Amino acid sequence: MNRILIILTSLLVITYSYAQKSIESILQEIESNNTTLIALQKEIEAQKLGNKTGIYLPNPEVEFGYLWGNPVEIGNENSFAISQSMDFPTSYGYRKNISNLENQNLDLFYNSERINILLEAKKVLINLAYFNALSVDYEDRVRIAEEISVSYQKMFEKGEIGALEKNQVYMDLINCINEKEKIDIERNSLQNQLIALNGGKEILYEVTKIPHYPLPLNFDEWYTETASLSPALKYLNQQIEISKQQVKLNRALALPKLTAGYADERILGEKLQGITIGITIPLWENKNSIKQSKADVVSYKLSLEDNKLKYFNRLQNLYEKSVSLYKNATKYRQALDSYNSQSLLRKALEAGEITLLNYLYQLKAYYDSSNNLLEFERDYALAVAELTAVTL
Repeated sequence: MNRILIILTSLLVITYSYAQKSIESILQEIESNNTTLIALQKEIEAQKLGNKTGIYLPNPEVEFGYLWGNPVEIGNENSFAISQSMDFPTSYGYRKNISNLENQNLDLFYNSERINILLEAKKVLINLAYFNALSVDYEDRVRIAEEISVSYQKMFEKGEIGALEKNQVYMDLINCINEKEKIDIERNSLQNQLIALNGGKEILYEVTKIPHYPLPLNFDEWYTETASLSPALKYLNQQIEISKQQVKLNRALALPKLTAGYADERILGEKLQGITIGITIPLWENKNSIKQSKADVVSYKLSLEDNKLKYFNRLQNLYEKSVSLYKNATKYRQALDSYNSQSLLRKALEAGEITLLNYLYQLKAYYDSSNNLLEFERDYALAVAELTAVTL
């Protein structure tokens, strides 16, 4: 008995692992083919190049002059000058730091969008597995209903039953067929969503086993690790650092700007040459810029704390929901394991031990419970997928 249990447990683990591996391979394919992610990658590459502009010295300025004298006796004048202006030297280091941090934030933004798309795809796969299982379930129900309908048609033709019983069986068959068609319409819709997420490339997912994902044992410990992986929270942390660097940059820009150069003038055979030095006194141009940067730091810090609180509450609610769904699914599974008596019901019906109405009622009760179990397993898998989305 123990050996059988071990084999069954191993088979379950293999089945779950296969479903998980299958989903992961599909998600990898979608990540490579998704047109939204491909377009976003190109857009971010362009933005990164944009962030690297404007962080260097401005272009040097070169002047050349040729002036005619009037009267002619005063001669013509030739002049040449080259100059280079610059902000206070430390500002260029701060600009470079800000550029690097902004590019890192672009990577975090991409990762956040990537997680959203892969989570959407994962939910589609879970729902698809659910409707695949329902489709198989209703295929079985249609088959049973057809067998009963054929049997009762023959009994009606022999005069053994009335039209009321025959019609009741036929209506049950029609209801099963209609429900099966509705399920298959939903399956096709989900399959098309999957193809769209895969960049329009054909992809087929016919798994009927809803994947099972284990819950973390300790929520608080798990949350601490998960929060450190969140690209959204990392993004806000980076924004705080960018704002701090912006404060330093604005302080540097409030210092005098320098201009240095070389000038050469020639007139009547005489030559004047030498260096030129200039300074810009910062009085009005950057007024209040430091105050604004400091206000940005405070704003991002408050936003980070607010988002941390919302993130914690959301994951805690998802965790509690997952625990509840897992318990309900376990109860349903245990009840169904002891209630599976379709063959006995069919034999009792054929032997005349139960009425058709009683048979249909009990069969419907069994299938409804089976469908409820599938729904709980689906909802559990969806909740855990969202709970652990940051690891995608």
